[in-house]
Amino acid sequence: MTFAPAEPCLLIIWHSRTGASAAMAHAAADGAGAAASLLSAIDASSEMLLGADGYIFCCPENLGSMSGLMKEMFDRAYYPVLGQIEGRPYATLIAAGSDGEGATRQIDRIVTGWRLRRVVEPCIVNLAAQTPEAITAPKLVPDRALDQCREIGAAIAEGLRLGLF
Repeated sequence: MTFAPAEPCLLIIWHSRTGASAAMAHAAADGAGAAASLLSAIDASSEMLLGADGYIFCCPENLGSMSGLMKEMFDRAYYPVLGQIEGRPYATLIAAGSDGEGATRQIDRIVTGWRLRRVVEPCIVNLAAQTPEAITAPKLVPDRALDQCREIGAAIAEGLRLGLF
């Protein structure tokens, strides 16, 4: 598969089990318009990261951590892109059952090594799923949260177009 992103390219890498993170990532892509390249974490490669101008990382918080498939994407891509993407902008969108801070901290810690620059405060959508049934059930993200994801996608895409990042 050849990866030929539009210029500029905002790569939105996501993982979802219950639909919440997928909905958030798609909303961010809608906001970013033509600049968006939406990609499942399982399909993300270091070449795709190198070809992008900025990033949104979107995943659920599972057991106080980022999802395993998102972590696996970082494991695969970390060293191949190290030293080659410094200064590029990023944001995080986290679907959480409670606070979402653990996943946010993990992603921030990893991308600190890449020297990425956070340009938007973390977007954590607390869906208050606390029972096993609620945690594993399909999720509906509130419209106001999806609007916030669209705004984040639009803002980063516009910043890339204007050369602010």
